[in-house]
Amino acid sequence: MAEIRDLFVTKLCLASLADEPGFGAFNGELEAACRLLAREDKAGRAWSRANGYGGYTSYASLDDLPARASVFADLKRRLDRRVAAFGAELAFDLGRGGRLKLDSLWVSVLRNGAGHSGHIHPSSVISGTIYVTAPLGAGRLRLEDPRQPMMMAAPPRRLDAIEGLKSFVTLEPAPGTIFMWESWLRHEVLADGARSERISVSFNYAWR
Repeated sequence: MAEIRDLFVTKLCLASLADEPGFGAFNGELEAACRLLAREDKAGRAWSRANGYGGYTSYASLDDLPARASVFADLKRRLDRRVAAFGAELAFDLGRGGRLKLDSLWVSVLRNGAGHSGHIHPSSVISGTIYVTAPLGAGRLRLEDPRQPMMMAAPPRRLDAIEGLKSFVTLEPAPGTIFMWESWLRHEVLADGARSERISVSFNYAWR
């Protein structure tokens, strides 16, 4: 009898803050902080316009959000615990004194019809997003099987293939939801079909 083994897998972490005590107040404060940045960050708005971003992002303009507002510092503390646990699940050997440390944290306010094409985060170890607002039709996150460029003449996967064999996995956002993945995993944000803005905070953790 043949033995079939799973090899070279990657993991996806799905978590949520929505069930935690005080989430409503925390999320409201986080949304207000994100909207304030979108109004006042002139450099971020200019970068978003110049680069065809369908809304606003602080990605290229602000690198100190946890020091800028206490709600982002609170978010960092909440993320630190979850990223450390995810790193342990991934069996990372961080070495003596090594740890996964927040490298960047940025806000995205996505308008109707906007999306974000496929990309990776090459200078980090774990990347992710927490959703602040996710109205009906909000842009979904789509993860791509990293073997795609090497499939060559392989046939497509059946529609009923298990998730680990699918070419793409699409995830629905919800307020408080956190998605985390290894930073080399290619991903994209599908076109937003919501009538109101989708607000998210994304992050990268590096090995320090």
